[in-house]
Amino acid sequence: MGLNNNYHGQNVSGAHTIGVSHCSSFSTRLYNFTGTFGTQDPSLDSEYATNLKANKCKSINDNTTIVEMDPGSFRTFDLSYYKLLLKRRGLFQSDAALTTSTTTKSYIDQLVAGSLKEFYAEFAQSMEKMGRIEVKTGSDGEIRKHCAVVNS
Repeated sequence: MGLNNNYHGQNVSGAHTIGVSHCSSFSTRLYNFTGTFGTQDPSLDSEYATNLKANKCKSINDNTTIVEMDPGSFRTFDLSYYKLLLKRRGLFQSDAALTTSTTTKSYIDQLVAGSLKEFYAEFAQSMEKMGRIEVKTGSDGEIRKHCAVVNS
């Protein structure tokens, strides 16, 4: 099964199959999703959210606890991240967004049905493509103090 070459670059999200994150990077999904304390992101699997709140991120103010981005295989570069996405268990809102688009959802379905060798090849091509992005220098860009917010 070959993957559609139009999707190279979207596979970069697969890097979330390895590593960890601090609770502060996603705790609003658990505790304050709509801006009202106690609201939870409805796109997040409720059992997963309950587990995170009970065992990992016990408060919205937790800045020290770390959580596996790909529970069960956070040290292994594999397809389990995508399988978890299909179960609505992506840690970040950006992960969940990959399943709301028919294009990216179709791509995830193809990856999960494919082989690990195909995933590795797709990911390598994504990294090569990303490596061709020109770096901004001087006044053309900025190093952000917080990656999700433009410096003020």
